[in-house]
Amino acid sequence: MKAAGARPTVQQLRWQDYELGMFCHFGLNTFGDKEWGDGTDDPARFDPQAFDPRQWVSAAQAAGFRYLILTAKHHDGFCLWPTETTDYSVRSSPWRDGKGDIVREVADACAEAGLPFGLYLSPWDRHEPCYADKEAYDDFYCRQLTELLTGYGPLVEVWFDGAGSEGREYDWRRIMDLAARHQPDAMIFNMGRPTIRWVGNEDGVAPYPCWNTAETAKASLFTKDMLTWLPDTSAWVPAECDVPIRELQWFWHPGAEERLLPLERLLDIYYRSVGHGANLLLNIAPDDRGLLPEADVKRAMELGNEIRRRFDHPLGETEGAGNELTMEWPSPQTFDHAVVQERIEEGERVRDYRLEARVDGRWRTIAEGSAIGHKKIDRFAPVTADGLRLTVRQADAEPLIRRMACYFADDARS
Repeated sequence: MKAAGARPTVQQLRWQDYELGMFCHFGLNTFGDKEWGDGTDDPARFDPQAFDPRQWVSAAQAAGFRYLILTAKHHDGFCLWPTETTDYSVRSSPWRDGKGDIVREVADACAEAGLPFGLYLSPWDRHEPCYADKEAYDDFYCRQLTELLTGYGPLVEVWFDGAGSEGREYDWRRIMDLAARHQPDAMIFNMGRPTIRWVGNEDGVAPYPCWNTAETAKASLFTKDMLTWLPDTSAWVPAECDVPIRELQWFWHPGAEERLLPLERLLDIYYRSVGHGANLLLNIAPDDRGLLPEADVKRAMELGNEIRRRFDHPLGETEGAGNELTMEWPSPQTFDHAVVQERIEEGERVRDYRLEARVDGRWRTIAEGSAIGHKKIDRFAPVTADGLRLTVRQADAEPLIRRMACYFADDARS
């Protein structure tokens, strides 16, 4: 864990409060029943006849997602915008007679709905002939990145995937300078000079504790090496947990609805991502019509509805400073969850805590932990009590609690 005095920027604070984001993997892979295209698929295959980004955005917001990330270019090199850098793009497809721009339409749909929009641009490119020439490809990649950073409005996040780039040295300082110049408010994911980091797996779960400070992170699933960032990377680098809603499938594949994660699994992921202080980025891949599949949307809605059912109606909540915070009721309440958040704008201070419930006049321990950070969700067997007490047993400075709340979620109902 890095410097205890580290603090987030205003942009990081805003991003951490989003908590839930939707990932959309879409491209030539969607039409070729592939996860990783090799860059040889014919652009003529790309033709989403019913493409409707407003359906994506509407589903995202209805399910409770607060930002959306689109794969503008995956590892196969096919670009979803009419880039000037290559003809391997929507410009060479029959969709919209080669005059369309997927990135533009998704960006506009998000802007209309007030949903923050971000982009994924794979550094690895299996199509581009100049990839083998480091300097030439750095120029090529920076031109692509500049097009995206300058042409599609404010971006909430720029997603740099390390997969396929193990051992490759890109000109990260130049790439980061472009991002800082054109999109200073965007979060930078995991590479170069990141402001957020990959959690290290594609299961959507964060370890506990998952501190907001870090010096290194894992670059991809395919290397044991840790990625060390540029020297001027901030100490505050919160984690994002990515996972597909269909097991092991980032892109849509026909006839694979049976791979949809069950609601119980998604709820467990939520508890072990958002409930551990990280953000959750759940991938829902559009199909070859250009629509989010009905079954996937239904499952996402089930998740959103269950999160709201459990956490929209606190039995009580409070805030305060110091090593002890107590909430009391005139008559006993039954609850089975507690949510605690620090005022992380002042840093992450708590290092060890205990939660107790007052039952028949006596305090009884119901949960213990180390990190609180942006959010810690504790769940426990239902307890009927007239008080809830948080005791901070170790902290780097005076604990500042943004919110402490309790809920009766009654898990058996889900």
